[in-house]
Amino acid sequence: MNVHVVDGTYELFRHFFAMPPRSDIHGKEVGALLGVTHSIVSLLRDGATHVGVATDHVVESFRNQMYAGYKSGEGIDPQLWRQFHPLEDALRVLGVVVWPMVDQEADDGLAAAAIRANGAPGVERVFICTPDKDLAQCVRGDSIVQFDRRQGIVRNEQGIVEKFGVLPRSIPDFLAVVGDAADGFPGVPRWGEKSSARVLSHYEHLEDIPQEVAQWDFELRGAAGLAKSLREHWYEALLFRDLATLRTDAHVFDDVDELRWKGPTDEFADVCQQLGATDLAEEVARIKPA
Repeated sequence: MNVHVVDGTYELFRHFFAMPPRSDIHGKEVGALLGVTHSIVSLLRDGATHVGVATDHVVESFRNQMYAGYKSGEGIDPQLWRQFHPLEDALRVLGVVVWPMVDQEADDGLAAAAIRANGAPGVERVFICTPDKDLAQCVRGDSIVQFDRRQGIVRNEQGIVEKFGVLPRSIPDFLAVVGDAADGFPGVPRWGEKSSARVLSHYEHLEDIPQEVAQWDFELRGAAGLAKSLREHWYEALLFRDLATLRTDAHVFDDVDELRWKGPTDEFADVCQQLGATDLAEEVARIKPA
């Protein structure tokens, strides 16, 4: 069997900006919610049998206490924010397992689920359904892969190396020095993507990088400036790496069979009617659980 773990927050943002506005029978905006639900239904229709969706039940997490500049809920469109919790409810009545993350983030939930599902009896491959570069650190050979559903791209470990220039286990170090604008930390000055990949393909982690360029076992233009900047910003780099490192200790499931889709609950048709989407209930009724 294959296991699909889906980034519900990413999907909600994507559909909010891609879908036209749409109201439920009470006049509330539900366009993004319906877009995500249709997307999960299409995954089931295409043969997915074991599915879990992680969401940010609250936008802030423990990382906001670690670094003041870390991303927060500030600036999120209220019409989008009001669809977060209803999305979780809609997916539950669809019969899909949902992990609403509170102290941690959706990415942490996905990481925990992927690592736990990997190697479970009967699991051949785990698909992490998101293009978010943070999740690249969880890829393992061909058994845990990252699946960008919008572009139809599946990346195994070699695919991650081809995209970023480093192994999955070096992704937190890579993001620490390059920075991650989406998460709100700037990285280390002078460290661009190409130079960072070149260094971290030789030295997988920050601690492995010799402080003096004379000790580097390869030549790189501007290496002296890179080394000096890393020395000057060493503690920030370690903090940024900690921010970029996903936690895998969230309790997501005890047995992978908990993720098996067994069909919608009895409430699903009523919820679809409330959403003004009776066609969705009809579509789901045509899908036979494995």
